[in-house]
Amino acid sequence: MLYEWLAPLSDEFQLFNLFNYITFRTGGALMTSLLIAFILGPRMINMLRAKQGKGQPIREDGPEGHIIQKAGTPTMGGLLILLSVVISTLLWGNLQSPFLWVVFMVTVGYGCIGFYDDYLKVSRQNPKGFSGKIKLLLEFGIAAVAVYILTLSFAPEPASFKTGLAIPLLKNAWINLGVLYIPFACFVIVGASNAVNLTDGLDGLAIVPVMIACMSLAFIAYLVGNYNFAEYLGVPFVKGSAEVTIFLGAIVGAGLGFLWYNAPPAMVFMGDTGSLALGGALGSAAVAIKHEIVLAIIGGLFVLEAVSVIVQVASFKLTGKRVFRMAPIHHHFEKKGWAEPTIVIRFWIIAIVLALIGLSTLKLR
Repeated sequence: MLYEWLAPLSDEFQLFNLFNYITFRTGGALMTSLLIAFILGPRMINMLRAKQGKGQPIREDGPEGHIIQKAGTPTMGGLLILLSVVISTLLWGNLQSPFLWVVFMVTVGYGCIGFYDDYLKVSRQNPKGFSGKIKLLLEFGIAAVAVYILTLSFAPEPASFKTGLAIPLLKNAWINLGVLYIPFACFVIVGASNAVNLTDGLDGLAIVPVMIACMSLAFIAYLVGNYNFAEYLGVPFVKGSAEVTIFLGAIVGAGLGFLWYNAPPAMVFMGDTGSLALGGALGSAAVAIKHEIVLAIIGGLFVLEAVSVIVQVASFKLTGKRVFRMAPIHHHFEKKGWAEPTIVIRFWIIAIVLALIGLSTLKLR
């Protein structure tokens, strides 16, 4: 909005030339969403607590102490993140960018799915929301529309670029997936969304790795959207994709504001409203900037959490035995006696290391 209003006036007022710079608008988006989250946080938490009464229902089969420690804590705190991100993006983003709108659409769409799921959990006081199959169907539907729009937005690039998968560490190396690209990209978006959802099980555990991943992807998006940087680094140049940087910056700001209230002991949980939305944002952003494989490295913590659940379920069905004391894996360490803050901080460290590894693929080509 500000870009459309003020950037055209840069010839008359030199100060307004700042709005032509992605870095300036990203910083503005970050600070705006941070302030919104800080200001609205207490009011929204009080509103959620008043509406929800008993708060988020806690799994009875979860780690000992969770029912006592976390009972009564309101959920749906993801609304605070979404509201901050939406206002900030509309204020600072270039609203003519299809890449920005695609990531925006996926994030809000997945947030709506998560909100309905949270609503059912709270209203029924049952940890199970609505049908998992219907949830996945809706997620894949939104992802399919998003990927289709993205493939059109890659014009006038050749078909091999639109449906190509960039290989990290190799300069200008592609695998053309053809018609398989759309289901693959949908899997990336849906997989990222649900992986973040599985990670959100301890106070502050999910939001910090999400911010780390967003900062990493924002840096990559800025480089990918600049022809000179992309050419120098040997990464795919995606014209116009740099606008995604602003959206990811807004998430970082909103995440910092939310962390103030989600830090142990949490005053509010993000719920599926936040976790599904944030995971969808990461997945769609990675697809938009053609760094799907790098996302699996940067977001390796989320991958680990999701794989631990898959391994646990598969092992129990096939052999009747469990690999972990409890899945996702952060609960396994709780069962082993690790303190919650210890698990959270160590997982943050892992997220930072994986982000650095993912970023190093930009130069190691």
